[in-house]
Amino acid sequence: MTDSQTTTNTPAQLSLLPTPEVPVQFRLDAATRQRGSRHIAEIRQMLEERRRAREAQQRSPRRPQLPGRAA
Repeated sequence: MTDSQTTTNTPAQLSLLPTPEVPVQFRLDAATRQRGSRHIAEIRQMLEERRRAREAQQRSPRRPQLPGRAA
């Protein structure tokens, strides 16, 4: 007897958006999608804050450090 299922070695990805074409083993419930979306928003906010801090640091002129003094 042969196996009628074909398997591929390509990676599969979970989806935070409810779509009917997603295989059942990768479907997430509404609560999990909300938590995932919230976490992604938090990460994006953190990255934006880091980007702004980096830009501010690049724009501010650096003062020369005097010998024997801590910055």
